[in-house]
Amino acid sequence: MASKVLLRACRVTLMRKQHVLLQTPQRVMSAKGIPTDEEQAAGLERRVLQAMKKGQDPYSILKPKEYTGTRDDPHIVPSINNKRLVGCLCEEDNTAIVWFWVHEGNPQRCPSCGSHYELVHHELPH
Repeated sequence: MASKVLLRACRVTLMRKQHVLLQTPQRVMSAKGIPTDEEQAAGLERRVLQAMKKGQDPYSILKPKEYTGTRDDPHIVPSINNKRLVGCLCEEDNTAIVWFWVHEGNPQRCPSCGSHYELVHHELPH
């Protein structure tokens, strides 16, 4: 007997809750719809998205441009100092790396293969 009363009470409660749920207004998304990544981004992510929109690559996210490595079109080496240590894989399947310093100014050659590298001053993005 007590179980029947308990079941009735549960049914009545559920019916009341369903009735209340049906009467409450349903939430709708804004008139614009789902926000984009740019609208939701904050902090560092927002700064990166804004810079990439302007065509910049602040944290070297994108693949670097290919250079021929000649005197007229040297490989670009970004640096915040006036010199940087560079490692050159002279041949594609070579396991030995040739290390040398590149200084700001004229393009410099790899002592082994002759590829040219030029140091370009690069500001930190933040």
